[in-house]
This record gives sequence, structure tokens and C-alpha cells, in this order.
Amino acid sequence: MSEIIFYHNPMSRGQIIRWMLEEVGAPYDTEILDYASSMKDESYRAINPMMKVPAISHNGKIVTECAAICAYLADVFPEAGLGPRENEKADYYRWLFFAAGPLEQAVTNKAVGFEPSAERERMFGYGNYDLAVNTLADHLAGRDYVCGSRFTAADVYVGSAVLWGVQFGTMPKLDSFVAYADRIGQREAYKRGKDEDNQLIAEMQAAG
Repeated sequence: MSEIIFYHNPMSRGQIIRWMLEEVGAPYDTEILDYASSMKDESYRAINPMMKVPAISHNGKIVTECAAICAYLADVFPEAGLGPRENEKADYYRWLFFAAGPLEQAVTNKAVGFEPSAERERMFGYGNYDLAVNTLADHLAGRDYVCGSRFTAADVYVGSAVLWGVQFGTMPKLDSFVAYADRIGQREAYKRGKDEDNQLIAEMQAAG
């Protein structure tokens, strides 16, 4: 058995962690869970009381939450070169957690039809949708990756948000988003993970 167990459903944010694991290059075993049954079993609830995927177990230690898993894997597998160098740490942590916090809130709230009134914007960590989205777009304009010219684990998380958002219309097709999505979508690790998950999805759909 590999030292990493990846708890996953291919129709979930687990695709982010599949990509990250492929970037890391360490061997891992995948356990596929379904929403109706195995994700709610007591055995999995002991791993993640939220009863959601993804999660990983690494040498018996559990990590949940996509941004945390990306940062953790970059940290414990430094040979993959996905963690921040000293001069990259400010951008790395800032934008990793911006995407996991304000951006995620703004995008999901808008997707379900909720946007705070102008009077209540300061109650929310993102202010309003346009402010959050344009803040990230402005950062990405004129640079290849989150930290500048080098790909890091922050790009797995931020990149997943942009790739998904541009593809499914939850984020606008701004020039900086489209260029960034095209760039990171060419990574071999991304394509390997996507192919694996697309195959799993096809098998699940065929099985009904």
C-alpha cells in the first residue's frame, strides 16, 4: 500500500487533488466514494466528519480541504519543487488563501443567486463578486503564474478555480483568466489527472 491514500469522487473538487498528486509524483492509492452511501459511512466519517471529499491520509495523518492538501503536499514532498521559495512566499500564501476564501465565497454565492446588498458588503469577506474576481484577474495580468514566472502548488488551487470558472461560466472570460487557464491546462500532470477522472466518470455513468 502507498503511504498516501486519496479519498475521492471524480465528480467533485477531488479533481484538484488528483492534479496535485500527479504534480507531486509520489505513489498513491485512490479510494472512490459515492455521495449516497460510502461517503456517509462511519468509517469515512472518522476520516472527515464533514462527510465530503477530497481527503488524504499520509502516513496515517488526515488532511482535508483542498487548499490545505495542496499546501501540505508541497511541504512534505519538497523534491517536487511546488512549495514557495523565499521571495515567493508572500504571493503564494496570499493568493492560495484568497482563492480558498473570498473568491470561493463570491463565486458560490453568486452561483446560487445570492449577492449581498451594498449596505451589507462589509459583512462578507469578499465585498462583492466583481471586486473579488477583478482582484484576482488584475494579479494574474502580465504574469505567467501566481508567484510570477514559476509554477507552484498555489497554481493548482487557483488554477483549478479559474479553469472551472471560465469553462462553466461562473467566472468571466477575462483576458488574464483565459491566458492563465490555457497555460496551466497544458501541464502534463493536469492532463493525466483529467484523463483518469474522465475515465472514472464515464465508467460510473455507464454503470448507472
